[in-house]
Amino acid sequence: MIPPGSISTVIENTVATIIFSHPASNSFPSALLQQLTNELNTVDQNPEVAIIVIKSEGNTTFCAGASFDELLSLTTLDEGTKFFSGFANVINAMRNCSKLIIGRIQGKAVGGGVGLAAACDYTFATQNSMIKLSEIAVGIGPFVIEPAVSRKMGKMAFAEMTLTPTEWKSASWAKENHLFSEVFESLDELDIRLNNFTSELVSYNKTALIEMKKVLWKGTENWNQLLYERAAISGKLALSEETKQALKKFKK
Repeated sequence: MIPPGSISTVIENTVATIIFSHPASNSFPSALLQQLTNELNTVDQNPEVAIIVIKSEGNTTFCAGASFDELLSLTTLDEGTKFFSGFANVINAMRNCSKLIIGRIQGKAVGGGVGLAAACDYTFATQNSMIKLSEIAVGIGPFVIEPAVSRKMGKMAFAEMTLTPTEWKSASWAKENHLFSEVFESLDELDIRLNNFTSELVSYNKTALIEMKKVLWKGTENWNQLLYERAAISGKLALSEETKQALKKFKK
């Protein structure tokens, strides 16, 4: 039985903070991805919300990406495509959201966690917020999240991460390559800055913020189709025996 994890939202002073949690290093089974998609859509429609913050539970790992337990349980192309479409749904919900989304990346991010950070409009991280794209090492690839990561970091940085799947990249490297907007020595410093930043943002003209969101994501309209085509590629690869064996080895 795959643990469900949880999604919760706190709204304060027109800032909605969406918190995701899972006992396996804040990883995402498909049900939790769907919950996050639904919550993003709900908060987007709330007229009392001006800005959204996305964070995970705890002080260590931000997000370990896809649930390896669920990946190992996939048996059909339809199941595989549906599973990887979960990340496509989340990224598209963040892209289509009318409100700016701020990421609180307090710790390590792997795979889909990097994609989640890339889909934020502005990100705060700590020196402990190392990143890695490990997908190639387990027989698949970061196909679904690539458009979001490449949009932020560029193709060359994406290639460097993808082709060194066992290597952690530092938070400083992530900032130099535009995944992180600001990096802090401690989580306390991050939270003080995040609070001040969101308080300042919500004081601005809300219509101007909505229009800026549109500007930031201009040119991504084809993602409604592209990300699901990528999900089918990942879903097919996940079914191969080579990938199954690599996943089991990686999980150990």
